[in-house]
Amino acid sequence: MPLVSMKEILEDAKKRQYAVGCFNAVNLDMTRGVLEAASELKAPVILCHAEVHFKYTPIEKLAPVLVNEARLADVPVALLLDHGKSFSAVMKAMHLGFNAVMYDGSDLPYDQNVKNTREVVKIARVLGVDVEAELGHVVRPKSAGADGDEDDSVAGDESYYTQPDQALEFVSNTGVDALAVAFGTAHGVYLKKPVLDLDRLNKIRQTVDVPLVMHGGSGLDATDFRNSIANGITKVNYYTGMAKYAAEHMKEKLNADNGILLYHNIMMESILAIKENVMQAMDLFGCAGKA
Repeated sequence: MPLVSMKEILEDAKKRQYAVGCFNAVNLDMTRGVLEAASELKAPVILCHAEVHFKYTPIEKLAPVLVNEARLADVPVALLLDHGKSFSAVMKAMHLGFNAVMYDGSDLPYDQNVKNTREVVKIARVLGVDVEAELGHVVRPKSAGADGDEDDSVAGDESYYTQPDQALEFVSNTGVDALAVAFGTAHGVYLKKPVLDLDRLNKIRQTVDVPLVMHGGSGLDATDFRNSIANGITKVNYYTGMAKYAAEHMKEKLNADNGILLYHNIMMESILAIKENVMQAMDLFGCAGKA
């Protein structure tokens, strides 16, 4: 089926109080694992590719694969550029067939974030592309993996959290379709259990009318996910947990087979591992059966 608007997918999630999973895919194997999970569970899904992963798989090479696989799917699929920090990445994604982009100006001064995001939205509207932005800052500590580039001390620093009143102003001044918020999560592998500010999240939900997005969810427990969704999260970005699960599965498989494993076997095992982990996530997010 044709690509489905991310805004349309998220509005349904917001209305019916569940969350849609947004899963990063850096190759065909991961793409197949995610989409096979969505098909089996009859779940809407957002497939994404992050600018930070371009060094592993250039978007020019991966975009045709993602677009084709998404269109072959029998469930609603949106295709999103994740954490686009440069205008060049955002423009490439839009012209290569992505129907949603995340412009991430969260590490810029507030006024510059507003200005840049507004410009992205202006261009995206002409092309029929939805836009997600981030306000506050979901940190990426160095020791947590996930291409982290920030000092570990930033984890849990409330000065990075999203302010409800500023969120309202930001959405009004930019016209974004979804807002990624910071309330205690972090990218990568958690070194200690995070403390989520659910009261802050609920206030943001009551203040703004666009769907809210959680980044840095890998490593949270089931209760954290459920509480976050109950307090307004309608899109969950999920990568580290999925990638770690698949890597550990492959390590076990190699050891079990005494290292005798051909590449095509690895491909199939990786697809199955991704599919299994994504299905678990979709059940937890509440999007299974919602397509």
